[in-house]
Amino acid sequence: MSLSVDLLSMSPVRIPKIDAVRIPKLPAVPIGLPHQVIGRWLNDRFDENIRTKFFRGMDFENPAGDPGWFGPDSATWYVHSHTPALLFGLQCASYLERLDPSIYWMGMHHSRLVTRADSPDAPVRVDPEGANIRLGHSLAFFMGTAYGSTETAERLARTVRAMHHTIKGVRPDGLAYDADDPAWLRWNYATVVWGIATAHEIYHPKPLRGDDLERYYREFVRVGHALGGTDLPETKADTLECLKEYLPKLGLTYGNAAATGSNITNPAQAAVDWAIRDTMPTWAAKLVLHQRPNPVERRARRSAVWAAINGVHLSMGEAPEFAAARRRVAAGTTVPHTLPTYVLGTDPELDRDEVEAAFS
Repeated sequence: MSLSVDLLSMSPVRIPKIDAVRIPKLPAVPIGLPHQVIGRWLNDRFDENIRTKFFRGMDFENPAGDPGWFGPDSATWYVHSHTPALLFGLQCASYLERLDPSIYWMGMHHSRLVTRADSPDAPVRVDPEGANIRLGHSLAFFMGTAYGSTETAERLARTVRAMHHTIKGVRPDGLAYDADDPAWLRWNYATVVWGIATAHEIYHPKPLRGDDLERYYREFVRVGHALGGTDLPETKADTLECLKEYLPKLGLTYGNAAATGSNITNPAQAAVDWAIRDTMPTWAAKLVLHQRPNPVERRARRSAVWAAINGVHLSMGEAPEFAAARRRVAAGTTVPHTLPTYVLGTDPELDRDEVEAAFS
């Protein structure tokens, strides 16, 4: 039997027409880049833990044309607009400030930063919720006074002064302390302006230098005066000299020593602690037994911290409060800046509950 096939004699095969299959369009899934995902997560946490609790009643959007205490062309707006660097600077300031034993004991006796045993002088531990409250109040104050409306800045300053009026007591060694003491206010102010400016110098991607940075020191003194400070330093050199003048009064309390250096075992906390100690003036670094590494290692460590701080800033983007402040002055300002109105000795007396109610 022949299996050959005459292909020419075969009829053409007709292939049935098949209609095109329509695949339904799937809804777009918003998938961001890694830094965008991280930024959304960080902003959500900031909204939940800070903004909704501690920024209530603060106005950055209105009134139109109000420059606040500093104004849009100020060095202060520029420095404080980088929120992660501002936050790190406040941590540096807090670390140096607590080297004054009186301030350390003010915190132990009056702050919600710690949990206490039955005795007020017993060993304490940091309370996470209390630490979050302190962080929220600090950021609200230093963002609100920097580029909030004039009324927002005035209200924040009134509240902090009222809180200071309630902080009086006696250290375990018998020495009295008073948060209204002019010498304490001067030390406190110097640590804050030094901490913020130093963090800015080291970790801002485009830091102010020279005369521009000196302008920040001259401007920021308005905040110190609004809190009742007198004889405050107004230059970088005067600030460093002011800090060093207090050295005979300073010391490393047990609580501070236990929370720094080799006593920290958590790697992340240890990294932050190192970065803070690295900013200290030489005499302060010696006081806390901080030994700086060789220049190459120090540069590498600082680069890692720089990347972390600016990575967070890039991920989170511009603070909504700062964006609102820029809209407030977009059409110009009525005056370059306003000034704090506080006159020493004119505050009403409030108890702690009344003060905290004013912050909420």
